[in-house]
Amino acid sequence: MGENTDGTLARRAAAGDRDAFAALIERHYDRVYRIGARVLGDAEEAADLAQDVCVGLPAKLPSYRGESRFTTWLYRVVVNAARDALRRKAARQRSERSYSEADALERAGNAARECESFWLQQVLGQLSEELRTTVALVLEEGLRHAEAGEVLGVSEATVSWRMHEVRKRLRALAANEEGVP
Repeated sequence: MGENTDGTLARRAAAGDRDAFAALIERHYDRVYRIGARVLGDAEEAADLAQDVCVGLPAKLPSYRGESRFTTWLYRVVVNAARDALRRKAARQRSERSYSEADALERAGNAARECESFWLQQVLGQLSEELRTTVALVLEEGLRHAEAGEVLGVSEATVSWRMHEVRKRLRALAANEEGVP
């Protein structure tokens, strides 16, 4: 049993064991892709990111010291890679995307649950990278605030504040759209 733990596989893979590396990739590829998709908001970009993370993982594995769960370390690697990918996007592309999302949101109207879900995704897309990443880890991945803080390199209190800020912004946006003062 001990030879199949993530930590053991990571140590073996860092030492050049291709089978151990293949086992880690097989075990965690979907997680890498999923968190990339949630942070980047684009399936194609997430697929590219997942490939890039997997290609770069052998060089990063020696930095895994086993002080936290392997998945926590891996979340941090993926989140950092996603942040780097977001930084590389041109300001013009971000502006165009924001405009088209706002336009699509405006045209969507008030059409029950499906539209509400669409609205929520669009609004989350307009949040800052830090808030969007925090929401992805806490709400979509189910991490506790302390775990999300560890992945993001911030305190648990900062994660709690960010989640409070997201709720506050969502309430304000919803009230604005309904015409409530």
